[in-house]
Amino acid sequence: MDDQTRFQFNKERLLALPTPAAGGRATYHDTKTTGLQLRVTPAGVKTFSMYRRTKGGGPERVTLGRFPAMTVEQARKAAATVNAEIEHGANPAEVKRTFKAEPTLAEFFTEYGTRHGEKKLSWRDDQQRFRAYLQKPLGDRKLTSVTRAMIARALSDAEADGKAAATVRQIRALASGIFGKAIEWGYLDTNPAQGVKVAGRVVTRDRFLQADELPRFFQSLAEEPSIAMRDFILLALLTGARRANVCAMRWREIDLVAGNWRLPVTKNGTPQTVTLCPEAVEILKARQESTASGYVFPGTGATGHMVEPKKGVIRIMERAGIPYGRNEANGVTLHDLRRTLGSWQARTGASLAIIGKSLNHKSQQATAIYARLDLDPVRASVNTATAAMMEAGGMKAAAEVVPIKKAAI
Repeated sequence: MDDQTRFQFNKERLLALPTPAAGGRATYHDTKTTGLQLRVTPAGVKTFSMYRRTKGGGPERVTLGRFPAMTVEQARKAAATVNAEIEHGANPAEVKRTFKAEPTLAEFFTEYGTRHGEKKLSWRDDQQRFRAYLQKPLGDRKLTSVTRAMIARALSDAEADGKAAATVRQIRALASGIFGKAIEWGYLDTNPAQGVKVAGRVVTRDRFLQADELPRFFQSLAEEPSIAMRDFILLALLTGARRANVCAMRWREIDLVAGNWRLPVTKNGTPQTVTLCPEAVEILKARQESTASGYVFPGTGATGHMVEPKKGVIRIMERAGIPYGRNEANGVTLHDLRRTLGSWQARTGASLAIIGKSLNHKSQQATAIYARLDLDPVRASVNTATAAMMEAGGMKAAAEVVPIKKAAI
């Protein structure tokens, strides 16, 4: 055998290996760990395997994982484990099945979604965070090969990319939740995401729609061709509710006579009663007459309701001449509409406790206060704040802001 195929594996040497010609396959042997091989295909795929003869004399090859997702050290440890199991009489076929059965993080995330994630209101955000921050550095790694240092590096990369500490903490929470379920379902014994610290400065956002922006904002809404999008944005603004809650709003949760929207579960894990101002009630009445679905904002996807309104929000903000996005100077995000209601409540004299009750904020200091509040002062505050927003926008009533039409969704 050509001596060039035998050498002590290291990352630099393996990365530099040539791709074999079409129809061929190259096999390289580690001189440090007996039986550890790396096979390279014409497509450039590099796969570690353990090759040895059993006590009965037959050859066996156990695939360990792909390089570089599996590091050289991880491959050596896996090879040693497989070698020891076969040496102690384990059935090679069973060893193969056991090793192959362990999913990669990306494969497990699919299972996590099916068994748990899809039930969460934040599932779409979780998917986005996984793809953006965890998929590339960790997705191809076996669950047991993911270390605390790797997760810390992924979080550090997110921080270096300019993400706020709050966003990085959300990524860490997602990782911890994924590995927590891996423990619960018998894949792991420990959670590598626990104890990983988030450095960096906490960036506090205080952006909301200003008085001089509201006339342009409402005019842009009036010109919006999608009535569903227009109604969605208005209800998000007038209720201060989170995007996921407005998207999944159900008719059975709404009492138009009482002017209440009862959310059985929220991001905080608690139910919430959202007070509906007269303008919000009028919008919902019009939608009820033209909507046959159980959802206020039905959709064609698997959820049955609207999922991602971002493109519509960008369109409306651009038409109004208001910058959109965290990366834009003084840019507005969809979540800032939620903050806009709270900010206008503060401007019109509402207490912090009333604002917290309206927006379902949850804090250890204020929870006891919120629990003692009834909805009357909350409703009065919301009505006063929404009326002030309408007046600042040059409108006196919701019907003047955006004419309500009976139209298709």
